[in-house]
Amino acid sequence: MATYAELQAQIAALTAQAEAARKAELNSVIADIKKKMADYGLTVHDLDGRASSLKGSKVAPKYRNPKTGATWSGRGKRPNWLDEAIAEGNDISAFFIG
Repeated sequence: MATYAELQAQIAALTAQAEAARKAELNSVIADIKKKMADYGLTVHDLDGRASSLKGSKVAPKYRNPKTGATWSGRGKRPNWLDEAIAEGNDISAFFIG
């Protein structure tokens, strides 16, 4: 009967083998999936339904530049005009639309 240490060593060896097999098969699996998606005209959205549910949705602006009228929704990277205004000592709340 194998000892605990021997079994742990076998587990480690099998885990390494499994990871090597996964890595070896990964490119062919991805290529197969992409081919099938192209063949059937599928998108990521078709697979899950959540992948692009927010993409392209409009959000009301939360901040406005009073000089130019430029706006920012508060999502994503803060625009340069707002970064510059804050660097000049202005408080971000001064640009809040409300």
